[in-house]
Order: sequence, then structure tokens, then C-alpha cells
Amino acid sequence: MQETRLDTARIRAARRVIDPVFLDTPLYRCEALEPGLGCTVSIKLETANPVRSFKARGTEVVASLLADKGSRAAVCASAGNLGQALAWSGRGRGLDVTVVASRFATRAKLDRIRALDAGLELVDGDHEMARERAAAIARYDGIRLVEDSLDIETCEGAATIGLELVDAAPSFDTVLIALGGGALATGVGHVVKALAPEVEVICVQPLGAPAMTHSWRGRRVVTTDSTDTIADGVAGRRPIPAVLDDLLLVADDAVLVQEASIIAGMRMFLDHAGLVVEPSAALGIAAILEDRDRFAGRHVVTIVCGSNVDVDAYHGWVGAAPIHGS
Repeated sequence: MQETRLDTARIRAARRVIDPVFLDTPLYRCEALEPGLGCTVSIKLETANPVRSFKARGTEVVASLLADKGSRAAVCASAGNLGQALAWSGRGRGLDVTVVASRFATRAKLDRIRALDAGLELVDGDHEMARERAAAIARYDGIRLVEDSLDIETCEGAATIGLELVDAAPSFDTVLIALGGGALATGVGHVVKALAPEVEVICVQPLGAPAMTHSWRGRRVVTTDSTDTIADGVAGRRPIPAVLDDLLLVADDAVLVQEASIIAGMRMFLDHAGLVVEPSAALGIAAILEDRDRFAGRHVVTIVCGSNVDVDAYHGWVGAAPIHGS
């Protein structure tokens, strides 16, 4: 039988090295969303922290281990949120952090990386090109390459969200998780299936960035030549085999959603929950909007994974008339 890379005991231990500012994030039932969705909805709000995403749970573990070993530098590729998180965690531990990103990444994310004192190198291609460049820097400079989802610390840091879900909301029967590289889905999924196996774990990805979903469905790595989605945080083209293996053990389903549904989900968060979220954070709501019958009568938890948006782009997406539930 396939064994997972994740370990529940290590996940519990990770809570001891993660700055408490990133732990025990708000979890609450959002009744205002429910009339438009037809199910009970609880929100796990991973934006209520200094980097406005869940990523720092993982980078806190990475940076703690590096500092313990006397390492002084690290590099990562990022669409923006991992870079901010590693910059924040590294700054607090005296690490020199370099982030490689696409020059087409969200400007607000890039500006925040710079503000956190990290070095920032931009490439002309997409995130996959940034990954290649980060790996080259790590080899040349002999420093730690932090690879989101491949590095188990990023998965087990994210998995601490699962511990908080299981401890605080035992009545939910479904968890909807944004699927990109896989750290969030494999981490939370591992804990949920270990401690609350009756809960259905559903991963959600944009139709315009389907590589990991196609890989999960085919039980083998499927790559794509390009992506076309506003959800930049989950827009990967080349799934990591080891991460797919972990995902296959915990995901009950993986679904693809349209861009219009992602935008509708973002607007619902703004209109009914008072939350500004980035597209990746609206994937769970998008999945419900596209298949209300599937979720009718259920208690669904969706993880609001990030809120780092370009203000102009955000207004362009949600600036139309408010959506009304049907």
C-alpha cells in the first residue's frame, strides 16, 4: 500500500515552531452566504495574519529548521504568497531570502515581498520558469531551495489548519480545498482523513489550470502547456509526482470550475461576508455555485486561503452589480 510522506506527529509538533500569529485563525459559520448556496457554510479564514495567506504556516517550519542548522540563506519561486511568507519568516530569523517570480505576477504581492526585505528576481515567463531559475540560483549559490508542496514542511505546516478544523468544527461533513501545487490539499486532507475519515475532501481547481486535477483523475502526472486563469496562486502546469501520490491517498474528489464562478464567489464573499479574497480563495464557493444539488443539506467548510489582490484587477472582477443567489 502506498505510504504518505506526511506524519501526524510532526504536524502536531509543527504548531510549536509556528508563530502563534498564524495559528488558530477564525473559523465560523457564515449564514449570510447560505441562501445563495443552499447549504450550511463555515469559513476558515487564513487571511487574518501578517502575510494574508496560509503559506506562512509552512515557511515558519522551514525557516525554523534552517535557523537551527545555522543556514543563512534560502531561495524560492513564488506566484507571490509563498514569497511573502518566506520573506516574513526569514526576516524574523536572520535569513537572507531571495524570491523568484514572474514579472506578470500580481504587483501587490511583489511590492510586499520587497517591503519584507527579500531579494526579488523577476523572469519573463510563468511560474514554471521561475521554479527553474530558483533551482539554478540554489545550485550556484549553494543555498536552500524552498519548493512549495515538494518540501514536506510546506505541506505539514498547512496541515495544522486541518488540526484546527477537526478540533473546532466536528459537525462539518465536507471540506473544499483550493488545489494548486498541493501543499494545502495534501496537508489538510491528511489530517482530516486521519482524524475525521467520514468527512469528504474535495479539491477545487480552475478549468484554466487543470494539471493537478487531471493528474488526480488519471492517477499519473499530467502536464499542460499553458494556464489561463485569474487564480494565479494555483496556476501550475507541472505537478510534482510525490505530491500527487500524497493527494491520491486523501482526496475524495477533484473538480474544475469556470472563471465566471470564481468571480461570482469573490463577489459573494464581498457582498455577504465583507471579505476581500483573491481568486484562489473563492474556489470552494465556485464549486458549490456550479453544483448546488451536490452540496444541498451539507455542512461545508471552505478554506479562505489568501487575500493578496491587485486592487485595480479586483475592482475589475467584482465591480459589477452584486450577485443574487438563486
